[in-house]
Amino acid sequence: MPCQTPLQTESRAVHKNHLYGHLLAALTILIWGTTLVSTKTLLLVLSPEEIIVYRFALAYGLLLVVSRDALGWRGWREELLFAGLGLTGVTLYFWAENAALKYTLSANVGLIVSSIPIMTAMIAHFTTHDEKFGWNLLAGFVFAMAGIALIIYNGRVLQLNPLGDTLALACSVAFSGYSVLARKVAVDYGKLVVVRKTFFWGLFAALPVWLLSGGAHAAMPKLDGAAWANLLYLAIVASVLGYGMWNKAVGLIGSVRTSNYIYLMPLITMLAAVLVLNERITPIMLAGGALILIGVYVNEHRRFRPARAAQ
Repeated sequence: MPCQTPLQTESRAVHKNHLYGHLLAALTILIWGTTLVSTKTLLLVLSPEEIIVYRFALAYGLLLVVSRDALGWRGWREELLFAGLGLTGVTLYFWAENAALKYTLSANVGLIVSSIPIMTAMIAHFTTHDEKFGWNLLAGFVFAMAGIALIIYNGRVLQLNPLGDTLALACSVAFSGYSVLARKVAVDYGKLVVVRKTFFWGLFAALPVWLLSGGAHAAMPKLDGAAWANLLYLAIVASVLGYGMWNKAVGLIGSVRTSNYIYLMPLITMLAAVLVLNERITPIMLAGGALILIGVYVNEHRRFRPARAAQ
């Protein structure tokens, strides 16, 4: 058997990293697509602000135990990067999403938040040198959003609310910014260390929102076993594991390709609702799922290979 050339060896390593990155992104979205069920259960006993603070306080406490590596001081520029990650990916994203749900339909929020991949592509186009916007991204966006709309509305009439829909759009922009910023973190940081630092700043920024909502004067309600199970699932699986895998995927295949998997979240949420909440799948929802898969396929088959994908 002939020996492989260095170029062939490098090509195989890049291909392996691509597959690993796609697997991590898919697993993350599989987890995040089921969090709506847990959140709906917790909203029966906790406020949206309480869910954010308790969720990320538990996640940060766990990370302090399992990830004790010291980051060391690398200057204010690096610290501001982590503050930006915490602000966009934790505080602004979850606060804007929960606030939007107070003013507009959950269907509107789900549809607008699903625009994160196209938002990420637009931001990356102007802030990176290797993730430029392509026409197939727009075509994939149209297919996927049409499918998402079919699943979410399922024959119902769209009702707009300027304030709520704007907050949902802010939520989408916030997480898009997080995904692009995640690429700028130095590659020598451990992924859990990055998540730990991100959650510290996210929790720091979320505390004022919690205090203004009356959190300082309210005692934590007594939670039953099911509520604790859902809260721990959000903190450990969706936050610690989910953000760690997401950041790793961004480093391997880029922010645009990773965000492309967000289009699948409504499809996964639909399946989770069927299994857990006994909801019914309609032909319209099946058609929507097919359009989403077409959109993801069109998005993935494009002329664009992130230069950092081999790292």
